[in-house]
Amino acid sequence: MLDPNKVKIGIAPIAWTEDDMPEMMGADTTFEQTISEIALAGYEGTEIGSHFPKDPAILKQELDRRNLKSITGWISTYLNEQPLWWNERAYLDHIYFLKATGAEVINTSDQSFSIQHQWNTPLKNKHILNDDEWEVLAKGLNHLGRIAVDNGMKMVYHVHMTTTVQTTAEIDRMLAMTDPKYVNIIYDTGHLYFSGEDPVEVLKKYHDRIGHVHLKNVRKPAMEKCYAEGKSFLRSIPEGVFTIPGDPTGCVDFPTVFKLLDEYNYEGWLVVEAEQDPIEHNPLDYARIGREYVRKYVGF
Repeated sequence: MLDPNKVKIGIAPIAWTEDDMPEMMGADTTFEQTISEIALAGYEGTEIGSHFPKDPAILKQELDRRNLKSITGWISTYLNEQPLWWNERAYLDHIYFLKATGAEVINTSDQSFSIQHQWNTPLKNKHILNDDEWEVLAKGLNHLGRIAVDNGMKMVYHVHMTTTVQTTAEIDRMLAMTDPKYVNIIYDTGHLYFSGEDPVEVLKKYHDRIGHVHLKNVRKPAMEKCYAEGKSFLRSIPEGVFTIPGDPTGCVDFPTVFKLLDEYNYEGWLVVEAEQDPIEHNPLDYARIGREYVRKYVGF
């Protein structure tokens, strides 16, 4: 069994308010409601959502009040679109914010050339980096990762649909070009499955470079429809492509994932995550389903 002294169970708040399009999904849900329901569902911590307070003192106070920990918060870098000094300044600001909330890991995604936030661009139109662009990305990630370590934190790079590090081949290249002291990855089961990768094989291959885990499920019929109809990443979400572990409509092999994480002695956060329409899929109900499912396989 995974060690409860070294593994914590958290959740991402995007089930309550979808960060990429909050005006469409969860605009009326307050920060206070979100974190109260996260605590009620039995989680130890939460990632930081777009509708959370920007003042770290207020954020930490409200989390402490509910006995919740701050896990991490997303930052977009633009290493191939903005100069390194620009990315460094933004990264340091984010580090100082996260540290003040008590977080220890930095959820990092390079959004250079990304189509993640484009409403009408099909999934298949993602950008493929050339050799020069790979050099810029790797050099920048090593630089920012070193800054994170110097500040007592660690970078975890989010392998993500419709960005330049999505596929197994792209993960291979990024990890080969970066220093494991400074750059590791978020193992996100849902994004890997959606991309056409095998999450189990990815876990076997990269287990020693995984610094953070997102437990996200995929509804295969919705995924196939999105590819067949040429939908964008954003349009895939209201189609219901993602759901939580424990939802019988999902298809990710979580029992094997948990078994391997145990074998590899994973340490860190296990974060239940699924951006869904909160009107159709009540966030508290799904958070409880996910929490009990994880408890069933992890033991706590």
